[in-house]
Amino acid sequence: MNNSTVFYTIAFYNIENLFDIENDPHTNDDDFLPTSAKRWTKKRYQNKLMKLGTVISKIGTQDTNIAPVLVGLAEVENKTVLSDLINSKNLIDENYDYVHFDSLDERGIDVALLYKKDDFKVLHSEVFPVHLINEKGEQDYTRDILLVQGKLHNELITVIVNHWSSRREGEKATAYKRIAAANKVNFTINNLKKADPNTKIIVMGDFNDNPNSESLQILEKEGHLFNPFKTVWSQDNGSLSYNFEWNLFDQILFSTNFFDSTNSNLVFSQAKVFNSKFLTQYRNKYTGQPFRTYVGLKYKGGYSDHFPVFIQLKTSLKITKPFID
Repeated sequence: MNNSTVFYTIAFYNIENLFDIENDPHTNDDDFLPTSAKRWTKKRYQNKLMKLGTVISKIGTQDTNIAPVLVGLAEVENKTVLSDLINSKNLIDENYDYVHFDSLDERGIDVALLYKKDDFKVLHSEVFPVHLINEKGEQDYTRDILLVQGKLHNELITVIVNHWSSRREGEKATAYKRIAAANKVNFTINNLKKADPNTKIIVMGDFNDNPNSESLQILEKEGHLFNPFKTVWSQDNGSLSYNFEWNLFDQILFSTNFFDSTNSNLVFSQAKVFNSKFLTQYRNKYTGQPFRTYVGLKYKGGYSDHFPVFIQLKTSLKITKPFID
């Protein structure tokens, strides 16, 4: 027998408003209809599905030649768009399925987890709301936190997918919302560790905060997580650009037992931003920034205003050589 190292890519991608073209009377999806100012037509919808499928199928393949085994997503409207995505031209052969719950988010967007059915077996899933109160004393609805437990390479792992509140009203004015989300995740982690102190946990998301923000510091320190994206982020490297400065709101953290090769078949290898040239703008002052679907009301026909991020876990499989006479 000999050992062959196998790599699993685990990714997160904010896919910038993946809405279908149907009106949902229960959510605020009016911007994404054929009759809206954005003119969100069937052709544009199908073009976005094709483009997103291309991206997801290529994340991490420079190192592994295999599409990601798990992909957390932000800004999906419903199960319809997820079904259309995994059945799109560039993903249908990857045999993905998904976990998704509708949240009470005011814009009608949720998080989800894609997983390869051949490699990952879902055992349990649930969502946790983040309770926020606005200045009027009313509940401020945001995206739920998604928890999925399953087996990868015969090891139980828990994946927690997030899309925390935006900075739209200002970074400092909204910081308490993201701190509340961090505390909710840590509460969940503590409960998981009470049940199993050796549990393996991956926390991913668009946190709308950078690795050095208070919310991420709380998540890292109190959740006892490692954040490899602290050293990935630089003035030249991030997952989105604002005012020509790179931010790294999209991150993947994990419990430190993913470093323990003696007690785990899954060991952390590397973390990267997936920013291949085809995902970027290339003609104007925004060269190198994410090639977006929309800028305001103007349709650009790109992928997303975020780059995906990913980590890779490595393992060793024992391969039996065939007998040759």
